[in-house]
Amino acid sequence: MPHSYNKIWLHVVFATKDRLPLIKSNVEIQIHEHVRQQLNENGSPVRIINGMADHIHLLFLQNPKIAITDIVKQVKGNTSHWINQQNLITEKFAWQTGYGA
Repeated sequence: MPHSYNKIWLHVVFATKDRLPLIKSNVEIQIHEHVRQQLNENGSPVRIINGMADHIHLLFLQNPKIAITDIVKQVKGNTSHWINQQNLITEKFAWQTGYGA
């Protein structure tokens, strides 16, 4: 009999370093789309991404082959590197350590 795995929806929240309001409305959509792309590439389909200038909310299906910590670490690392590479904001961008799920 084939295995039947339950789907687990994750609501993950993480903030900008020092909760600085760095995610301005003019770059918010680009950042959210990049995060969506990262999650999709990891086999974690996204339902919705939203947030404020100092934090982001993600709702996605967990890829059962990847630990939550590894998913979040990859998304945060890749996204902050990408934001700085693209010069989307004038300050150096970084996410705060940790997350809530």
